[in-house]
Amino acid sequence: MLRHPEYQYLDLIEHLLEKGSRRIDRTGVGTQSMFGAMMRFDLSDGTFPVFTTKRVYWKTAVKEMLWFLTGQTNIQSLLRENVRIWTDWPLDKYRKATGENISQDDFEAKVLADDEFAQRWGDLGPVYGKQWRRWVDANGKEHDQIATLIQTLKTNPASRRMLFHAWNVGELDQMALPPCHMTYQFYVSEREEFGEKKQIISMLCLQRSADCGLGVPFNSCQQAALLAMIAQQVDMVPGELIWMGGDVHLYLNHFDLAKTLLSREPRPFPKLRLIRRPDTIDGYRIEDFEVTGYDPYPAIEAPVAV
Repeated sequence: MLRHPEYQYLDLIEHLLEKGSRRIDRTGVGTQSMFGAMMRFDLSDGTFPVFTTKRVYWKTAVKEMLWFLTGQTNIQSLLRENVRIWTDWPLDKYRKATGENISQDDFEAKVLADDEFAQRWGDLGPVYGKQWRRWVDANGKEHDQIATLIQTLKTNPASRRMLFHAWNVGELDQMALPPCHMTYQFYVSEREEFGEKKQIISMLCLQRSADCGLGVPFNSCQQAALLAMIAQQVDMVPGELIWMGGDVHLYLNHFDLAKTLLSREPRPFPKLRLIRRPDTIDGYRIEDFEVTGYDPYPAIEAPVAV
């Protein structure tokens, strides 16, 4: 019997607990870390790698990916979708700038209700979506990396230049958080089924900084959703999602979470079906994602390091 692919993730957790290098990190919380890791997930049968040893809020993850694809950088549109995962950074900036110890709920309510307040305090700087869709070069020309990728997949799928990334050195200091999942590369192969040739598209994502407790389960399922969307747009079959981590770490205040994960046996991954094909990559909505068979263990609460 094949080993459940989620054990790749649990093996990382176990390695970090037992052999991770203790480090003081940017947040001051501290981590146990390792350098270099890889996981591979076969999506060709509709598998959606949403980890099961704790509930992963896959809709929130996919909504964030859809937000990246719009090129937007303000949390107001995320909050309208009830996605609160980026609030910590502008909230921290607002508190430090004003000295006001405003609650997260009140801050988010002001961002939602007041466009002027949102414009001033809700913007994250030139984060992922800006770089993916509107990278500005030295001559002021904008580059839409996603559109270029899709066009290349359609016209030259053997290219070794099918990638996009967000590590814009000249704008890092303007970002609320430099990109963690920073480089996406694509690869197309062929296989024959019943006398018909099919093109298989695989995607590799390099994550320079990988929070194994909270971030990795969230990122891996949204990356799988991205691969499914792009495959549909270029009339290909999803192949493998290959996740690679650089600094892979476990925060010191996530040890209880990690031990609970290791005490649980993975359950079958769910399946994903896109129930509609929009005209472009820009047209997807959360309602287009039909996920069936997701039966995870309960969620585990853990703090986010800012």
